[in-house]
Amino acid sequence: MRRRTFLALAAAWLALWAGRDAAAAERSVTVFAAADLAFAFRELAPRFEGATGVRLTLVFGSTGNFAQQIRHGGPADVFFAADASFVDRLIVEGALLRETRTRYAQGRVVLATARGAGPRLRALDELLGPRVRHVAIANPAHAPYGRAAEEVLRRSGLWEALRPKLVYGENVRHALQFLQTGAADAGIVARSVADAPEIEWAPVDPALHAPLDQVAAVVRRSPRPELGLALIRFVTGAEGRPVLRRYGFRVPGEL
Repeated sequence: MRRRTFLALAAAWLALWAGRDAAAAERSVTVFAAADLAFAFRELAPRFEGATGVRLTLVFGSTGNFAQQIRHGGPADVFFAADASFVDRLIVEGALLRETRTRYAQGRVVLATARGAGPRLRALDELLGPRVRHVAIANPAHAPYGRAAEEVLRRSGLWEALRPKLVYGENVRHALQFLQTGAADAGIVARSVADAPEIEWAPVDPALHAPLDQVAAVVRRSPRPELGLALIRFVTGAEGRPVLRRYGFRVPGEL
């Protein structure tokens, strides 16, 4: 049954790209996407729309919150998560189509400094210094990049000392905004959103946190699963991979 479903979706996707699905031009696809994809997807979305005639509605936020919304009937057609475990649980629960599960990237975290806070921080222990009053991270309770930031600080032996300085964003993009607005002096955020004019950054050793394997899948209740699959194939294909790579992601084949 799964094989037949997958083949049917794949056939519909090929028909879309061949131009045989004229009705697709009048359809839209709602995408629940992890906040770390905000910059990359705003570049990829118009390319996909131009190539297919399909309009995308992009909704960015924390992976954990989106998983809950999908679980309770949220109006997504396709889910791009920053953590494979959320997708895998939804597949087991029957909310996502197992045969569409695709790993599209692996994320990275960086040590970010607000330009207004002085010279760029280069080592994690510099967060303890007096010039750093607030450190922004995404909320570890539901944001994969927040969990990664907590792991980095715990493994570095800094978590307890820095807890009084921590400010939590709803997602990693929100954490970045704390730095952009001066509400935080430094933070640990996604590499994919760190190339902002107000930010300087230094790499963080990836061995300090569990791999951020990012996975997408089509929502079972979607009335247009072939279009969600088309977007996944686009992101992981010749158009999408160079864009993801430019924003600091590792892509399949490089993991």
